[in-house]
Amino acid sequence: MKRVFITGMGAVTPIGIGLEAFQASLREGKSGAGMITGFDASRHSVKIAAEVKGFDPTTYISKKEARRHDRYSQFAMAAANMAIQQAGIKVGEGSPIDPRRVAVIVSTGIGGIHTYENEYEVQLKSGPDRVSPFLVPMMICNIASGHIAMTHGFRGANFCVVSACASGLHGIGEAYHKLFFGLADIAVCGGAESAITSLTVAGFAQMKALSSRNADPERASRPWDRNRDGFLMGEGSGVIVIETEESMNRRGAKPLAELIGYGASADAYHLTAPEPQGEGAKQAMEEALSWRQTPLESVDYVNAHGTSTPVGDPTEVTAIKRVFGEHSKALAVNSTKSMIGHLLGAAGAVGVIATILQMKSGFIHPTINLDNPGENCDLDFVPKVAREKQIKTAIINSFGFGGQNASLVVKNIP
Repeated sequence: MKRVFITGMGAVTPIGIGLEAFQASLREGKSGAGMITGFDASRHSVKIAAEVKGFDPTTYISKKEARRHDRYSQFAMAAANMAIQQAGIKVGEGSPIDPRRVAVIVSTGIGGIHTYENEYEVQLKSGPDRVSPFLVPMMICNIASGHIAMTHGFRGANFCVVSACASGLHGIGEAYHKLFFGLADIAVCGGAESAITSLTVAGFAQMKALSSRNADPERASRPWDRNRDGFLMGEGSGVIVIETEESMNRRGAKPLAELIGYGASADAYHLTAPEPQGEGAKQAMEEALSWRQTPLESVDYVNAHGTSTPVGDPTEVTAIKRVFGEHSKALAVNSTKSMIGHLLGAAGAVGVIATILQMKSGFIHPTINLDNPGENCDLDFVPKVAREKQIKTAIINSFGFGGQNASLVVKNIP
């Protein structure tokens, strides 16, 4: 059983591309929400989302290659390249890294939906013979992991976890398993998503899952607020490099933080609603804390799932209270989704990166738009304004449709 450290990170988000821009926006409490520009949303009941702005895939991959990636995969490649560069990972002659022991697990909840919708339209208008031969490899959920491995020569375990909005955190957790039990030395892991499309927005809107605050998009995502009315769709990617202590020391790499626990569970309750007492979320958090017997009182921060839904928000609060008891009053709890919206399969991975950025810079970002906390929403949510504070140990939560839950525990390195 190994100690596992984070040595590189990369982020593509609606409030900044790259770690520096993302961190500055987190501290500022900047919203990434706006009117949808990626398609004509005039006939949709929901016309708002948090889109990534100013993203040029050719900054990270060639123009030819970019044409063979769905947008979600472009995001994954960009974030992975950032993380790999920061970590200084390179295989080949003279490298101390065995490429067979470098895993890639970059997950997604929905995958190449842009490609799917575009090519389906092509078939309807022009016939099946006009469908792109790249439809399948651009659409499938595991292709981002495959592309990362092919680009960098990583030959270890390579797959994708698909567990709705818990996908990204599950991806990191499963990679942690590989390293913790000595099955790999290094892993490139996280999540990517780009599902702000006509069909997907319509589907979530018909479920009444989305905020319809079209007249005021920047205030639409309001976790724990009494007037929340659903989540705001976002897009982007978060990818990290994790490695064992032995690998890190052998390369002379610098750790950013240490992973010290991972938990996964199922509500086994409902297609979309959480179990009312947060039993599955509680189980995931307790399992994550048990790996290194992390004392409850040592945890001082929770990067919550906090989606801004009427049912989900108070249920997570209930779960946190059940896990931490009286200590829950001392926790700082915030929701990165108040600024970036819900990145679905990328949400948990971006939450990990947000957590580590806060750890390394000594602040806790605000939960914006929290004007009037709702019923059973009574923890310290750090409303509206960032707080200067050193985070020692944090837990990150991510929960998905189907009742899938993931939690990860991260420890700061002074």
